[in-house]
Amino acid sequence: MALPGLLRNRLRIPLIGAPMFIVSQPELVIAQCKAGVVGSFPALNARPQEALDDWIRQIKNELAEYSSENPDQPVAPYAVNQIAHGSNDRLQADMEVCVRHEVPIIITSLRPPEDIVQAVHSYGGLVFHDVISLRHARKAIEQGVDGIIAVCAGAGGHAGPLSPFALIKEIRKEFDGTIILSGCMTSGGDILAAQAMGADLAYMGTRFIATREAAAVEQYKEMIVASKASDIVYTNLFTGVNGSYLKGSVINAGMDPDNLPAGEKTSLNYAKRSKEDAKAWRDIWGAGQGVGNIDDVLPAFDLVLRMEAEYNETRRRLGLG
Repeated sequence: MALPGLLRNRLRIPLIGAPMFIVSQPELVIAQCKAGVVGSFPALNARPQEALDDWIRQIKNELAEYSSENPDQPVAPYAVNQIAHGSNDRLQADMEVCVRHEVPIIITSLRPPEDIVQAVHSYGGLVFHDVISLRHARKAIEQGVDGIIAVCAGAGGHAGPLSPFALIKEIRKEFDGTIILSGCMTSGGDILAAQAMGADLAYMGTRFIATREAAAVEQYKEMIVASKASDIVYTNLFTGVNGSYLKGSVINAGMDPDNLPAGEKTSLNYAKRSKEDAKAWRDIWGAGQGVGNIDDVLPAFDLVLRMEAEYNETRRRLGLG
């Protein structure tokens, strides 16, 4: 196990709230960090680009104030997700903002992020990179990342096809850094299970959509609560990369979820989306297969406290203290 010093004694439970397009904004990130789990958001959620500086300032200021007023409570660091892809013409400007603010954790996606690693390490920050295969993990390890996020079968967003039992163990054979597991987790018991498989931290997105602070429309949250694992569609139509989406949202958009055409990688285009593209993203809702275990919408702080109780109860049940 390898938990970075930056995170030691700052987490209530070993959990990162995954960055979600549109959904993850300062209110949710701040609530997650105050609750003692890492909160994160995609830099591209801050629009226009100049808003990114404002968002980070807001997060830093509110967390510093809360920490000062609650010195006995764990306050977790925050993270910013950067899409390291050629079509993201904001990447350099966004990274300049992050470096200036010394963002504690940068979560990278797609391209192995050597230049980002160097920039973040210059001020002592961490870089976690998400992958769906050992091949992708090896490339990221070569670039010096601090952590690997294994996005496994059933996860929301751009999920991979591999079982966590397979991918986690393969990565651990070659990497002694931090391993974070993503895929279908919704409870404190799931977090402990992730650790049992060899992960240091769990990575949870879908469960946080059904929170008060999430920037998701109420119909989205309601569909999360009403859906089961069988209501998740796995397709590359919308971005050119395979991802998991709520079947109900696909139907509401006028498409047959059982007969979707294949997408093209040319549709993978970040920071250059038109208003029509943005509307499509709002209407097609991402979620993982863990939706069947989500039954309510809670404040993020209350959700984390419940998961902490579940985590501790599972430890007791298994005789782990």
